[in-house]
Amino acid sequence: MQSARDLLTPDALSMLQTIAATGSFAAAARELGLVPSTLTYRVRQIEDALDVLLYDRSSRQAKLTPAGAELLREGTRLLQEIDAVANRVKRVATGWESQLTLAVDTIISKATIMELCDAFFSQKPPTRIRIREETLSGTLEALTSGQADMAIGVTPDGSHTATIQTKVLGQVQFVYAVAPHHPLAAAEEPISDEVLQQYRAVAVADSVQRGSGLTFGLLTGQDVFTVPTMAAKIDAQLRGLGGGNVPQCMASPYIDSGRLVVKKTVRGQRQVDIAYAWRAGKGQALGRALQWWLDQLESPATRNALLHHHRSL
Repeated sequence: MQSARDLLTPDALSMLQTIAATGSFAAAARELGLVPSTLTYRVRQIEDALDVLLYDRSSRQAKLTPAGAELLREGTRLLQEIDAVANRVKRVATGWESQLTLAVDTIISKATIMELCDAFFSQKPPTRIRIREETLSGTLEALTSGQADMAIGVTPDGSHTATIQTKVLGQVQFVYAVAPHHPLAAAEEPISDEVLQQYRAVAVADSVQRGSGLTFGLLTGQDVFTVPTMAAKIDAQLRGLGGGNVPQCMASPYIDSGRLVVKKTVRGQRQVDIAYAWRAGKGQALGRALQWWLDQLESPATRNALLHHHRSL
């Protein structure tokens, strides 16, 4: 006896759909160009392989049993998936990647990334999008290690190689900020390293998988509270859990409302160039999905939004 896998072919599932659509075996046989006995025999083969009854034989109509109804539902879903796979393969053959992975630093506007994804999906491309949230050198490492196809929010220094291309996204100004109830809020300016060292710093953990990663603005011997993202760092500083340098573009709503106080330090403010990077093999054409994202990033408005359009906590 043939197994269920042998018998539950796309043709067999399509046959069950036709029986359901026409309402009887005889009508389905006419639709399919079969004699009724052949169609009945094929249905019984499936029933025998599954060891279930698919149709209520006491009814003159092709009335499905609960098991038959379940098979029809799942069969319809499988046929739709087969069609979707076929369409995806055809479209991938035209230059679309099957999947595009973006490594996005936590300094980048999540809302803008989601807006870009919405615009991308509106074209109904066959490419699946995967987003990895990374921080500091981990963002570029995801690209160089082959775990991502594009990295948004990297430092441009040393990231341009034969296989990695970079372009500047813009600049981000960092300011030292604390909550108004933090002791440093009342400190005389500019605040020296000796004074800063007495208080806890909030730092974002580098998501790099190898090595010690990057750190900025930390002093030797200083107590450190390490958090996973820049948004978490700002949240911690709003609560008075420590101080530290934060992107002015992300912190400005809290600075304007008085929930964060900017303090001058002897080190001064830091301005950082932010870039995006992608893998481009020598002599290889870019996939259509990656090219679409690169085209969007050519827009000054899009680049500005990625760095400056942040939602408040």
